[in-house]
Amino acid sequence: MLRQFAALIKPGIIFGNSISVMGGYFLAAGGEFHPGPFVAVMIGLALVIASGCAFNNLIDRDIDAVMERTRHRSLVRGSITPATTFGFATVLGLAGFTLLLGINLLTLALALFGFAIYVGVYSLYAKRHSVYGTLIGSLSGAVPPVVGYCAVNGQFDTGALILLVTFCLWQMPHSYAIAIFRFSDYQRAGIPVLAVAKGVNVAKHHMLAYTLAFTVSALSLAVAGYTGVAYFAVVLLMGLYWLKLGLAGYRAQDNVRWAKGNFGFSIIMVCVLSLMMGINAHLPGFLG
Repeated sequence: MLRQFAALIKPGIIFGNSISVMGGYFLAAGGEFHPGPFVAVMIGLALVIASGCAFNNLIDRDIDAVMERTRHRSLVRGSITPATTFGFATVLGLAGFTLLLGINLLTLALALFGFAIYVGVYSLYAKRHSVYGTLIGSLSGAVPPVVGYCAVNGQFDTGALILLVTFCLWQMPHSYAIAIFRFSDYQRAGIPVLAVAKGVNVAKHHMLAYTLAFTVSALSLAVAGYTGVAYFAVVLLMGLYWLKLGLAGYRAQDNVRWAKGNFGFSIIMVCVLSLMMGINAHLPGFLG
């Protein structure tokens, strides 16, 4: 039973977002560390994300039933009831928001914004009805590093805006890659992701454009003085390689294999980006 409840909150998503929270937090901290606020923001946002994932599972149970990847989930099989899931998700959310309230009102407001976008706008409507659902959902996925950043300085400044834009842009090629190698599942469920609605080649065009925009946005942290030359060099090289992978998609004879490779690198990219943000204060050429 514990394993079933753990699956509801999608631990992989929580872990991935926690890495970006740390990146934003330590970027703003500039080498200083205060364990109390750090632990509070990590646990608080993890609980909010867990709540959002549980609500998403509740909302998507009809879609999950027809997708190969998700048809064995607990809500689909009936081993956990919708009422139990609703109560579980609610308790998680209340606990998480309470912890974030103890940090500052801005972190609470940002977490509420991300939660509302993911559960209210994306899960309930945009995912099912709009080809722009991925873009709308990317707003919620970009919130974690901004929450980490604002937990330290308590204000939404240029650095916070750059983080929001950068992580929004990162999610687009990442998500479109999933839609390509899970094309049949999305098509069967009637979800109008770009690859299904407009075709795989159109999705490839968008992936390349978003990858370029992401790289420029990520580098602007250094241009604006929030990071230094070491960060700039690493992110530039990683970004150029991701662009190379995107261009390789036009020559790919196996789109599924290519999309899985692009997806895998996108995870490496965001982990390296978060790491470089986090250790920025200790790198040569720090401009803080």
